[in-house]
Amino acid sequence: MKLLRSEQAVPIPEGVTVVAKARQVTVTGPRGELKRDFRKVPLEIIVDEEKGVVTVARYFSGRKQIATIKTVATSIRNMITGVTQGYRYKMRAVYAHFPVNINISGQVLEIRNFMGDRLIRKVTMQGDTQVVKAAKVKDQIELEGNDIDDVSKSA
Repeated sequence: MKLLRSEQAVPIPEGVTVVAKARQVTVTGPRGELKRDFRKVPLEIIVDEEKGVVTVARYFSGRKQIATIKTVATSIRNMITGVTQGYRYKMRAVYAHFPVNINISGQVLEIRNFMGDRLIRKVTMQGDTQVVKAAKVKDQIELEGNDIDDVSKSA
């Protein structure tokens, strides 16, 4: 059964501005600006600044098409969280016999002696993701950034 109109609303907190033009969404906040392109998804994105709400809607859609509404709304919600609080992933190098060595040089993370291999594995951080070794915890690295997609892909 198709529904006439399906929609989901995302609240906009204070200090954050959201601009949607031709399904390209730009979210600006205290930590920076994030842009995402939703032109491939056939739906309507409406920003109501008076109510402080972004509405994602779609007409005449079935169950699987309604799932795209929640996906886009969640993506906008993650963008808002990114420009207000940011995202941090904490990771630890765990080993039993071969001690793993981690080196950080700018945006590149080098993993040496992984399972006794002589191969040096290099991981380049995506986007604006920053990687830092934790000072208090041994063999722990922290990845920080505004975009959850970039931080999670780097992890």
